[in-house]
Amino acid sequence: MSTILFFLTTSFLLNLLGLSLHRTHFMSILICMESMMLITYLTLSTISSTTNTPTSATMPILLLAMSACEAGTGLALLVATSRTHGTDHMKTLNLLKC
Repeated sequence: MSTILFFLTTSFLLNLLGLSLHRTHFMSILICMESMMLITYLTLSTISSTTNTPTSATMPILLLAMSACEAGTGLALLVATSRTHGTDHMKTLNLLKC
């Protein structure tokens, strides 16, 4: 059991590292955030299946619903910024210009 949690924690930290270092495109940021949410979902599912408590069984379902909302919002922002700025490079997005 501890090896599964170790691999999930390692992959979460690698996604966090990718989010902080590779911020050239808005799409790569969205992919890193979505994979972090999915790893959090897998971690909560693993923990709730090992503890067998009924109160912790609803948390992964709520997290998956929030992840779907986050993905929809992120893709809507990607389309909006691509239409207004013409690209999804993060260097072209400046809050003072918008």
